[in-house]
Parts: sequence; C-alpha cells; structure tokens
Amino acid sequence: MTAKQTPLYETHIKYGGKIVEFGGWLLPIQYAGILEEHKAVREKAGLFDVSHMGEVLVEGPEALEFLQKLVTNDVARLAETQVQYTPMCYPDGGTVDDLLIYKYSQEKYLLVINAANIDKDWNWLKENSAGYKVELANLSADTAELALQGPSAYAILAKLTDVPLTNLKYYWFLPEVQVAGKTVMLSRTGYTGEDGFELYCRPDEAAGLWEALMAAGKEYNLTPAGLGCRDTLRFEAALPLYGHELSAEITPLEAGLGKFVSLTKGDFNGGEVLAEQRQNGVRRKSIGFVLTGRGIPRAEYPVMLDGRRIGTVTTGSYAPTLGENIGLALVEADYAIAGQSFAIEIRGKQVPAEVIKKPFYHRKGQ
Repeated sequence: MTAKQTPLYETHIKYGGKIVEFGGWLLPIQYAGILEEHKAVREKAGLFDVSHMGEVLVEGPEALEFLQKLVTNDVARLAETQVQYTPMCYPDGGTVDDLLIYKYSQEKYLLVINAANIDKDWNWLKENSAGYKVELANLSADTAELALQGPSAYAILAKLTDVPLTNLKYYWFLPEVQVAGKTVMLSRTGYTGEDGFELYCRPDEAAGLWEALMAAGKEYNLTPAGLGCRDTLRFEAALPLYGHELSAEITPLEAGLGKFVSLTKGDFNGGEVLAEQRQNGVRRKSIGFVLTGRGIPRAEYPVMLDGRRIGTVTTGSYAPTLGENIGLALVEADYAIAGQSFAIEIRGKQVPAEVIKKPFYHRKGQ
C-alpha cells in the first residue's frame, strides 16, 4: 500500500524535513534536529503537522448515549465547546484507541483519533452504532491539523487572530474562528506537555496557514518540528502513545489512566473488567524509570529482576530536558513502587535502573 501524504508534504520538503513513513503516512521525523526542535518547544515554540490524525463526526439525538457506551470517560460531564481525553475499550477491557472528544452540542461531537487506527476505529464505531439514532461521518480526508506548541505559542497566535485567546482555557475549543484570514476550529490542546493550540482547517488552506504562523513566529524563533521531538516531548510528560503504553492487550487501568475511567456513569464497553480490576487491583502497572547505568532503553526491551523477566519497556529514550536516560515500562504490580531497583536488558547486558515518579516533566506554573 502506498504511503499517504498530508497537504503539507511539499511544505516539509521546502523546510528541509527528513521524511519517514509513520502509520501509513509520509511525515517529517525532523528538520534541524530532534534535540534542537525539542528544546525550541520547551523554551519558545514549535509548529507540527498533525494532519495524519483522524476525525469522526458523531451526530444525532442519541449521540451522547452512543459515546457513553463506547468510551471509558464520562462524556455527560462535558460542557459545550469543551474537550475530553478518553480511552475507548473492547468488552475485554483492552484498548481500541485513546482519543479526544470535542463537544459542539448534546447531539454533535467530533472525535479525534490516532492516525494508525483510523480504519480500525471507523469500523468499530460503525459496528457499535447499530441500534443508536446517530449518524457518523469520517472527516479525516477533509481535515488538516496544525499544532502550535510551547511557551510562545500564545503570543504568536495572538498576532493572527482578533479572538481574545485569554478566554480560551486548556481543553476548550472555538468551533469557528479566523486565523490569518482562514476559518479554523481552534483548541487549546496538545501532546507535548506545554501550553499550545491545535488548528483544524481545510486541506487546501493548510500550507497558507503554516506559512502565516511561521512568519508571525519569526521574532519568537518558531521552529518547524517533526515526529522525533513530538515523541520525546510527550514521553517526558508521560503521555501515552497507542501501540506502546496502550494496546488491545493493555487496559487503561494498567496504563495508569484510572482518572479517565468512570465506573459510575452506567454500562460501557469493558466496564465490567475495569470494575473488577479497580476492586481487586491490576496484575501489571505502567511505571517510570531512570537508568542508573549506561545505555538507552528502547520499547520491547525486557525488564529483569533476579534473572526473571518482570515486564517490558513500552517507551524509552534520552530525555533532552532532564539529561537522563529514562523510560516507561509495564511491570508486575508488586514491583511498581518508587525506588524499586531492577535491570533493563540492553543488547544482552543487564543495565541497572530504578522506578521514579511520573510524569518526568512539568511545565512551569503547572
């Protein structure tokens, strides 16, 4: 199958993006370099193309009931123009995907889903919609998305819109605003651990919007940012990545996402299994760790204790902001205790490590 291009593909080439295939899409892994882009987002601002993400519109008189059955969080708690993060589970408690829900009204919601899961999620949504008075529309191909992230994101965006951005709180959105003369849906969301905004627009307007943001951000040293630093940024903030911290074999409670699981809202897919896990405890837990020996942990590396495998690294990397080699791992619950020592097996060598608190990074003022 041929890899797909986002509407910004030529723009990435123009800006010197190093293109790789990710989830069936051709996307920039980096421009100037992962460490440089990471630092820019932490200290100033970075601009990401996230047009590969999927968007599904859910409309109808039973839209709320449908979503309540589908996801683990309590969608009824959402106010209009509020955004909610939630896992979506199979009946056995394993995770279909994690997503954002944008509430327009009681009968209209937009779901933003992971790029690699678009087809799977779309089929799952359609299959589960039987019997509900809802209409689903896959808007993924008709939507481009840019993410402006970092401490200077507010100042840059304020130059391009008349909307008073101070009124837009974290995890809220404006359904229709003008930015650089283009109509966008604007949300104060992101996946970097920093303040920032995500802008949803028509595909044919994405390149113009990118250029307008880059021009407005020149005095703030706005940097084009690729998938490489998107991963190190989200990882320092201990934000889960589907296929790593979450999967069909990992429940939200095992992943440490209990605050996004509401067991009091009524019946939902996976609810019985998650209720049992909450009552009796999980057998495995997601933990953060730091290597105390030399080496860089990577996904799938074994976590070892006394010659026995007690878990698996789900994400590992050098953390640029912290200057340490750290990781997330899924381990037997008995060993998910701060200060617990074990070893990560790196190319046949046992490298000492210990459990530390998550998230590894908090933005200033948080």
